[in-house]
Amino acid sequence: MPPLDTESLTITEVRHLPIVKAYAQKIGLVETIDRMVGSQMELSPGMAVFGMVLDTLSGRTPLYRLTEFFEEKDTELLLGTAIEPERFCDTNLGRSMDQIFETGTQKVFSQIAQNALTVFAVDPRRLHFDTTSVSVFGDYHLVDPPFEITYGYSKDKRPDLKQFLVSMLCVDRNIPILGTTTDGNASDKTLNNELLTNISAYMARHGLEPGAYVYVADSAFVTEDNLKKADRRQTWFLTRLPATYKECGRIIREAVAADDWIDIGRLAEERDRPNRSVARYRAYDGTVELYGKTYRAIVVHSSAHDKRRHKRIDRMLKQDRKQLEKDCKKIADTVYYCQADAQVALDKLIRQSASSYHRLQAGVEKIPKYGRGRPAAGKPRKVLRYEYRVTATVVEAPQKVQPLREEAGCFVLLTNLLDQQGDWSAPELLSLYKSQIGIEKNFSFLKDPAIVNSIFLKKAQRIEVLGLVLLISLLIWRLMERSMRQYVETNDCELPGWVRRKTRKPTSFMMTTKFSSIMVVSIGNHRQLAKPLKAVQLEYLKALGVTTDTFTAP
Repeated sequence: MPPLDTESLTITEVRHLPIVKAYAQKIGLVETIDRMVGSQMELSPGMAVFGMVLDTLSGRTPLYRLTEFFEEKDTELLLGTAIEPERFCDTNLGRSMDQIFETGTQKVFSQIAQNALTVFAVDPRRLHFDTTSVSVFGDYHLVDPPFEITYGYSKDKRPDLKQFLVSMLCVDRNIPILGTTTDGNASDKTLNNELLTNISAYMARHGLEPGAYVYVADSAFVTEDNLKKADRRQTWFLTRLPATYKECGRIIREAVAADDWIDIGRLAEERDRPNRSVARYRAYDGTVELYGKTYRAIVVHSSAHDKRRHKRIDRMLKQDRKQLEKDCKKIADTVYYCQADAQVALDKLIRQSASSYHRLQAGVEKIPKYGRGRPAAGKPRKVLRYEYRVTATVVEAPQKVQPLREEAGCFVLLTNLLDQQGDWSAPELLSLYKSQIGIEKNFSFLKDPAIVNSIFLKKAQRIEVLGLVLLISLLIWRLMERSMRQYVETNDCELPGWVRRKTRKPTSFMMTTKFSSIMVVSIGNHRQLAKPLKAVQLEYLKALGVTTDTFTAP
């Protein structure tokens, strides 16, 4: 046996990064960016972005340490070509980010997203839109920035920090296809309006004409201008009607009074827990009138009542009872010498309590008054006169309080799908709106301290490009998750989850933990795994549609 060439032997930790590389190749990440962004630099813009994506999905280190990140990596295996780590210096990254900005971050991401939708056959007919704020440290006195980093309403609850906003449009629940950065004090209502202006042309690129998709947004969408613009552009929408509209309260009261609910049951797949029951839903299909036009309104009642609302009701009932008991005590302390006068006072008290959420158990008590001294033996006491007092006990009125509590568990979905009950039933619309949580989880990903450290770049333009890098990372992250869940659904099986339990909802993070110990041994141009892949790892690779060669073949 020839002696082992230890000088050419290296052992590299690769973990799950070759899987990320495989998905980046599927969507043509590097080729697309290099084709759109012309460059003669030694590090192409596509490779610069790919390097930052790998860094981001490995746990994230600051950009100025990207060189250090690749010093311990097999760049030929992960990037497809051997690149010296020094090429990922901050100067090259900065220049690449500037060139990408000049090309247009939205233009670049739109093309990459279109690649992903085509390759993975993603259904783009269900659109979800939302915004979030990203807090930053520093003064950021920038000259002519593309967006303003300033103070605004902080969704991070950090009003002491400047911020910028990130808006995102997702399809198929949580696959991002559009993302933008904008001023830190921009209004969600304005951003919805701007998107409605361009959405028809944008969706046409994906082969969808107006009427072929449904736009899902939060309650900030509901303004007169947005509603009219959606109608003019023939854009179907689904949103939540704010409680500040009188029609919201009216349709909820109508639903509770009619008691003609459509039973939906539960939407979540998990089971009831001892201390937490899974929410069950029922719906009432009606209409509301806003700004002179009729819209479809679906009142949804949830068994998981909003605790804050019920606490508010409890406080209101307590105050209502306290005031009524005060009125009762005032009348009870009054002595009446005529039964008719006492009855008049009682009737007045009952009328005052008519609007209360309590009722009175009340009456007039006749009290005899006797003369002084003891009566003669065997004779009754002599009654001098009679006095009358009003007695009243306050009890809760269930017939009034129960509807109030029912109303507290309701919210209203608003849509212009007025005559499409056959195609879009109330359960389907509720399920579509509840899937809005996917975009909320995307924001959690973008704000995860393990993904995004404190942002401090010299140019707002580069922050916008960094946003592009994070969106591409998120896109790949969600595509991996989607592939695994489609595999589970298609094959009616489960994958190994946490603590040796099977799961039907594998996540990308869950997958990364299964590959945390993958090491590759290299001897010259030959690569092999330090240890054979385990059964659980092979099972995940099958679900991801990735071959084992991904870990050894550049």
